[in-house]
Amino acid sequence: FLFDEPLSNLDAKLRVQMRTEIKKLHRRVATTVVYVTHDQVEAMTLADKIVVMRGGVIEQAGTPDQVYNQPSSVFVAGFIGSPTMNFIKGHVDADANAVVVNDHGRDTRLTLSPAQTQRYAARAGTEVIVGIRPEHFSPASAMNVSAGQITARVDVIEPLGSDTLVFFTLAGSEVIARVPPSTPAASGHDIALAIDVTQIHLFDPATEKVI
Repeated sequence: FLFDEPLSNLDAKLRVQMRTEIKKLHRRVATTVVYVTHDQVEAMTLADKIVVMRGGVIEQAGTPDQVYNQPSSVFVAGFIGSPTMNFIKGHVDADANAVVVNDHGRDTRLTLSPAQTQRYAARAGTEVIVGIRPEHFSPASAMNVSAGQITARVDVIEPLGSDTLVFFTLAGSEVIARVPPSTPAASGHDIALAIDVTQIHLFDPATEKVI
């Protein structure tokens, strides 16, 4: 055979086409189908309900939207999504009004909403794992000045056409932000980013379960 594109590209196209055909077949036969996969993209695109298993134990069951937006654990949050959720060490302040992330002696306060303050009141003053998805970062501007903001030194950028992935280190963890392609970003330079704090997730460091 003679191919004018890499086999890996052809394989990716075939997988996308196959997912579409399987979904059409599922709707046509209108019956329950159990589909086992290690590919989270297949799980999200094909399923009406996802069951995430770890070591033979169910971690979470729910719709794709529930599993993505309301993960029950660090494992689920890290498995679903591409790039996966970022995990950063932090703590809830004494009044549960903010989550604080310390980066090289500099505190970044992520102010919580009243609903979040009520939810995390019992964890005031304790350490947590802060989960932030790449798409919940945005370029900092006067329009989002009320959001939690950070300034980070860019390690690597990956232009993808429709958006750009920005890699940097925060509180000792590698973090990925997904930003518009027009965002000024260059390796070795600082970038100011806003965080949609309403979308963060807090996990217990000991159990890795969502709080």
